Amino acid sequence: MSRAQGRESGLPGTPSATRDGTGGSAVLTSGSFDAGLLAAATGVREFVWGVATSAYQIEGAVAEDGRSPSIWDTFCTIPGAIDNGDTGEVACDHYHRWPADIELMRQLEVDAYRFSIAWPRVLPEGRGRVNEKGIGFYDRLVDALLEAGIRPFVTLYHWDLPQVLQDRGGWPNRDTALYLAEFAGVVAARLGDRVADWFTVNEPLCCAWIGHLEGRMAPGERDITRAVPAAHHLLLGHGLATQALRANATLPARVGAVLNLSPCEPATDDPADLAAAVRADGHTNRWWLDPLYGRGYPEDMVALYGVEPPVRAGDMETIATPTDHCGLNYYFRQVVTDDPDGPLPYARMVAVPHARQTAMGWEVHPDGLTELLLRLADEYEVPCIYVTENGSAWPDVVLPEGLVEDKDRTTYLENHIAAALRAARAGAPLAGYFVWSLLDNFEWAYGYAKRFGLVHVDYATQRRTIKLSGLRYAEIIRAHRQHASRPVGIG
Repeated sequence: MSRAQGRESGLPGTPSATRDGTGGSAVLTSGSFDAGLLAAATGVREFVWGVATSAYQIEGAVAEDGRSPSIWDTFCTIPGAIDNGDTGEVACDHYHRWPADIELMRQLEVDAYRFSIAWPRVLPEGRGRVNEKGIGFYDRLVDALLEAGIRPFVTLYHWDLPQVLQDRGGWPNRDTALYLAEFAGVVAARLGDRVADWFTVNEPLCCAWIGHLEGRMAPGERDITRAVPAAHHLLLGHGLATQALRANATLPARVGAVLNLSPCEPATDDPADLAAAVRADGHTNRWWLDPLYGRGYPEDMVALYGVEPPVRAGDMETIATPTDHCGLNYYFRQVVTDDPDGPLPYARMVAVPHARQTAMGWEVHPDGLTELLLRLADEYEVPCIYVTENGSAWPDVVLPEGLVEDKDRTTYLENHIAAALRAARAGAPLAGYFVWSLLDNFEWAYGYAKRFGLVHVDYATQRRTIKLSGLRYAEIIRAHRQHASRPVGIG
């Protein structure tokens, strides 16, 4: 079914957004959710239900078995950089407890697990010598996942650049893109006989803009003249890594990048706010999507930044290397007002009146997920999309009997899956949905205070407890499996 056919048949498309937080989102209930519609609408019977994590956020063991420090180990030592002075030194101790964590995935009944490879664990010098103990950890993890019937989705770069490469210039240095390709080749040669699904870089926006322009993430810089080259080299690294994965993996490698995107809307109809929304969209969305899909860098944003990306001959073709899928991370929309005296892109997010907010202060707006999925399909003609992260932090309470009745997260999960369903029914090529996150974990500059997990982690004891949201997710997955194999009529 084409996107046009989906809309002509009267199926839901993108609802009109409202700025009062009400949105008009469909709601999933135990009685109304027909997951079979999702598989039929996408044309993908083997729709993937998964959970996601990243290495630095859960593994711990930062100085064990030959792992070298990453930029996040260094950033955590800066006073005031991380809430409560937290670090990823222990995190969820997944490095030692991974068999139990796979058992949790089995209990959640997921099809797939998206995880990242710690670059400094595999290549302690950033390049060259391979640390056998480091790559061996992921070797065992992949084998155990497959034995459990769980499909591995591997992310190469989830922000833990080896500190030795930062010392050589980090992402503003072009060589780092080449080193990422080398890392990709090493991992593909070792795991590519069993892993077919790959992501190159996760959320380059956070690394380039938040890490090099805003200073709120590693490496903590605030310099647009370094942020723009970092952005370019992250994208170049993606293209080079895509080629290296395909060249070194035994199985045909399905590859894509993961982007965190947000609908950007003006707070008012004032022309200044309308222009601010365009800038916000350029900064958050177009700067990444346009070059990845062959359009080059948006000229309006290059002019706004006042810094030319350090493009060499062939770079843009490499960045636009055709990929098999795109990963979409969605958490919130941006409603912005013009802020000429503020930081780039001179567009300040404003609170939406009466909107529900998570513990992160992010508006709950499921319709934004529908909008983004359809935009990727219509504007960029992405052939296959995975929602690679979607989740929410809430102040979880553990009841005396040990239960975690996280009703807010459960409702969030249901409503966002419903939003993805609407996009799929309207023709978006949606192939899977991954919840962020499997476990409560180290949430970067927020430390351990913000909990996103389907599984509660008592950090003092490392005890794991599946929350109500995790049980509900398993129920949704079971419903899909029961219905996906049946012929389903739509429209």
